[in-house]
Amino acid sequence: MNEFKRAKEDYDNIPIPQELDARVRAGIQEGRALCRARRGRMVRRWGAAAACFVLMLAGLNLSPTIAKAAADVPLLGGLFQVLTFVDYEKTEDGIHYDVSVPQVEAESGLAERVNAAIQEKVDAHLAKAQQDWDDYREAFFATGGTEEEWADREMDVIVDYEVKSQSGSRVSFVVTFAEGWVASMEERYYYNLDLAENRDLALRDYLGEDWVETCNASIQKQIDASVDEEGFTLFFTPEEGGFTTVDENTGFYIREDGTVVVCFPEYSIAAGAAGMPEFPIN
Repeated sequence: MNEFKRAKEDYDNIPIPQELDARVRAGIQEGRALCRARRGRMVRRWGAAAACFVLMLAGLNLSPTIAKAAADVPLLGGLFQVLTFVDYEKTEDGIHYDVSVPQVEAESGLAERVNAAIQEKVDAHLAKAQQDWDDYREAFFATGGTEEEWADREMDVIVDYEVKSQSGSRVSFVVTFAEGWVASMEERYYYNLDLAENRDLALRDYLGEDWVETCNASIQKQIDASVDEEGFTLFFTPEEGGFTTVDENTGFYIREDGTVVVCFPEYSIAAGAAGMPEFPIN
């Protein structure tokens, strides 16, 4: 028997775990719930839009709509705008895309750099989602899945953003990338910009030279306050890989009231039930 036939027999004889279908369906429901939450926020944002025009963007290979007239941040003395540059929703080959991409419009090298970085992340996210879906489909059929069962499968791919604050020449916004299917994945990137000074803003710019000590004390106080009467908390201890200190790479955004909010990725300092921990620095 040649290698191909042996490999095929190995595939055919792989046992299908009884819990596979339940896990898949639970993942799909979780992803759809995440997608509905994102869509709701996008609908609220677009309710204030005055107008838009439509073009085709070949670079994404998905024929998305470009809407450049719906500004989330008003023009500030001619200095900048944050626009919904790409916005579309479509389903293709079992993947439901819900994509809303921002663009900073300003006469500055900073805006060009930020826009290019965001577009690079969007392209990478869409490519990874397609590869994840292809890998899952291959494994599904290799373990005995049928075409009829596969027809019920769907993957949600989300790109969304939220402007957290704008003041003078400064803007703070967050771009979210998510997948929802068998497992859910979400990543957030934080942009805090000063368009007049043409630079990224850091925690030091808001909290002063003692920003590390200020953040650490506030975050640790909030983590300590999360411990319940039985001594349980979702946060890991430092020995378990939990919080120890902020650094130059720690994500943050600025609320409209000027409060600095420090953010951490899911699972980085706490269990998954804690989501993506955020700490207002007071």
